[in-house]
Amino acid sequence: MDLRLKNKLFIVSGASSGFGKAIAITLTKEDAKVIAVARGIDKLEALKKEYPGIETVSLDMTLSESLNALAKAVGNRELTGIVVNAGGPPAKAFLETEIGDWDEAYKNILRWKVELTRTFLPYFEKNNYGRYVFIESVSVKQPTPNLVLSTSLRLAVTGFVKTFSNEIAHKGITANIMAPGFHMTPALERVIVKNSEAGELSFDESLKNMLQNVPTGKIGSLEDFASLAVWLLSPLSSYVTGQTLSVDGGSVKGIMG
Repeated sequence: MDLRLKNKLFIVSGASSGFGKAIAITLTKEDAKVIAVARGIDKLEALKKEYPGIETVSLDMTLSESLNALAKAVGNRELTGIVVNAGGPPAKAFLETEIGDWDEAYKNILRWKVELTRTFLPYFEKNNYGRYVFIESVSVKQPTPNLVLSTSLRLAVTGFVKTFSNEIAHKGITANIMAPGFHMTPALERVIVKNSEAGELSFDESLKNMLQNVPTGKIGSLEDFASLAVWLLSPLSSYVTGQTLSVDGGSVKGIMG
């Protein structure tokens, strides 16, 4: 299927590993142009070496000045879409948290995403076209133990995106959220370690217990996840906006999934 992405320009944050890396690679396979953003210089350089067509920018996206630098990297080019993605906060139960943890979670999960969205909205408005895809977590639909910080602030992101999407839909701009379940990313590894420590289990035992609640009985594929993300970034998704799409092997039990 031709997703009509050839030579279209995208920003992908958190692109040095996990979901962001998989999406950046899949976009390049569709002949799109990608600005891959992350903090880790070494991983970005390794990505660029493997995929020379990818532009890389090492930035801390939680800093306002980083957004200015990213805007300079885009320059006068026509921007087509943005993948808003980053790692989550430490895995903690509520009673383990301190107020400082909540301040950091606000900064690292919600605030920069709002500022990023506002910064590049004029690029999309200029062309009456744009795609925002936010990578959050299935915990916004069904809370996961020991992820109270992530769940709480990601729920705030879903509220912001749903409201925002309605305001800009008539401009040809869409905004959607992907809510991944268990995919083997650094974030999931932290959760497995946390659960194994709490239950005095091995890493593999903890993972096996988690998968008992997944009807498909397996870890999700990053490549499959990326294929859906890239479709949402394409012109073919023009009638889909304001949605939170579970990619979770059926683990959410609610009828609305």
